[in-house]
Amino acid sequence: MEMKFCQSCGMPLTDEVLGTNADGSKNEEYCIYCYKDGAFTGDFNMEQMVEFCSQFVDEYNKNTGKSLTREEYKVELRKYFPTLKRWRLPADQLPHATSPMKQKFIEEVNALGVKDMPTIDNLFVLQGSFINQEYHINGNSVKLLDDNASYWGNQVEKIGAKNGEESRCFGIACDERYILVSEYGKNGADAEIVVFKKR
Repeated sequence: MEMKFCQSCGMPLTDEVLGTNADGSKNEEYCIYCYKDGAFTGDFNMEQMVEFCSQFVDEYNKNTGKSLTREEYKVELRKYFPTLKRWRLPADQLPHATSPMKQKFIEEVNALGVKDMPTIDNLFVLQGSFINQEYHINGNSVKLLDDNASYWGNQVEKIGAKNGEESRCFGIACDERYILVSEYGKNGADAEIVVFKKR
């Protein structure tokens, strides 16, 4: 059987990661992280997509046995993406409307008023296993997300790191039931829950 690849980001397409059309049926061309409810999840141009996908270079290296740096991976993506349908089509032929749920989540996250978190203007569909951090609660290590689920999420830098201080980030993950905002250092170190709220 021929392996298919997402025509937006290039990841291998399996049944579990197929995107969804407006009627809820599976889309055979795009993955769930790029295409959900009949529209692209991020209103990217190709260079923005290269930048976004380059953060997953470690995952790419693990799956291919290569050891590319993030900059080297970007070079590869810039060669590969022009062969994919999303980047060959004229912009006016692409379904650029974003999911109404996405806008609702953005409003709800901003309404939390988290101290030192910049205003969120975009969310992306992310795989649970990429963002499922471990938290230490009452002496126990717990994870709050499902590795196999997809979430609307983003990572933003905390405002106001002093000179010489290592900056910390906020991670956001939303689904139909919960909103999770966490704070952590480099590579997810010392992760702590800021908000875990039932919707």
